[in-house]
Amino acid sequence: MKLLHTSDWHLGRTLYSKKERVEEHTAFLDWLLTTLKSKLIDILLIAGDIFDTSSPNSTSQTLYYDFLIKARDAGCKNIIVVGGNHDSPSFLNAPKHLLKTLNVTVIGNISDSIEDEIVVIHDSQGKPSLIVCGVPFIRERDISRFAEGENYADRTSRINESIKKHYHEIALMAEGKRAKLGTSIPIIATGHLSVAGGKRNDDDGVRETYVGNIEVISSDIFPDTFDYVALGHYHVPSTIKEHIRYSGSPIAMGFGEAKQTKCVYILDFENELRIETLSIPVFQKLESIAGDKNHIEQRINELKTKGESVWVEVIYKGQEIFPDFSNWLSEQIDNTKIEILKQQNRQYLNEVLSINDTTVPLDELDAYEVFEKLLDKNDIPEEQRQELIQSYNEILINLDSEAK
Repeated sequence: MKLLHTSDWHLGRTLYSKKERVEEHTAFLDWLLTTLKSKLIDILLIAGDIFDTSSPNSTSQTLYYDFLIKARDAGCKNIIVVGGNHDSPSFLNAPKHLLKTLNVTVIGNISDSIEDEIVVIHDSQGKPSLIVCGVPFIRERDISRFAEGENYADRTSRINESIKKHYHEIALMAEGKRAKLGTSIPIIATGHLSVAGGKRNDDDGVRETYVGNIEVISSDIFPDTFDYVALGHYHVPSTIKEHIRYSGSPIAMGFGEAKQTKCVYILDFENELRIETLSIPVFQKLESIAGDKNHIEQRINELKTKGESVWVEVIYKGQEIFPDFSNWLSEQIDNTKIEILKQQNRQYLNEVLSINDTTVPLDELDAYEVFEKLLDKNDIPEEQRQELIQSYNEILINLDSEAK
């Protein structure tokens, strides 16, 4: 029996509120359907954050439901969907009884009965072959209540202990269920949370789940009962332990993940557990270019020669002042398939002179001295420095003349 672990689809997500990701998600889901069929996957496990918002638009809903129907036609006999912190439990759960007819089990949130989170999977002969403890994102309000006068450390301990207790109880219940079945079948669990050792990137779009660092939980919360723990929430594929893994998001969430290889995990339970890492193709190329003018121009020219569609982030880090940066970039990509979605001129970030930049009170400096200190702060080259000082002085003289 084979199981495929994926998570964090974030259907409906945009990149910097500028670019829709529908084509990428459609391409990924088509690839996933082909993979389910070619790899003879029996069980698909989606470990949370199916949608990017609690109120997904109609396009995202269509992608989701069409996929669930097509997955059955692709030979995948069982699908288990657990809710993530981005998902609305009520929205996910609403069609759960209807989806059950397609052998799709939806667990949007934890309930009063832990048994609701336990799924027994049967093989084609009807024999039990796997037990899944489908634990969704655990919201603080679902497991414990805020205590009056509780400090930060107490709250941290309470949340951690409550989550650990939930996994301990569901593991015991799964063991009891396996004992009643009278067969030694694997038990796996899901989790949508931040486990210590998981990887993150800048610009990865991961939303805080609890306040501060409360969210980071040790992997020892998972009992040895579990043969595998399928994690979601972090977008970088990573292995906490050999049997505890984040599959990550199927597409890059931001330019910080531009060079990252995305993947799914395929588990084969025949005889002993074997885990295959299957790389996901890149459906839309992203690239971050950071450097001076020459470096940026050279890299853009290299991208031009390839003629591919590329979404780009450009960060100017040169020492020279570059006031027409945006216009220059537009000229560089004219009549190409390159789109610049984000640009930053680091020179402008250092324009302001703060109290930390001078030992002399700012109100004791004249306009000429302030400008020279800004030139020092930004390490302006000497050849450009004199020209800028001359131009600045002319501006001040003109302003002074107009004032008189």
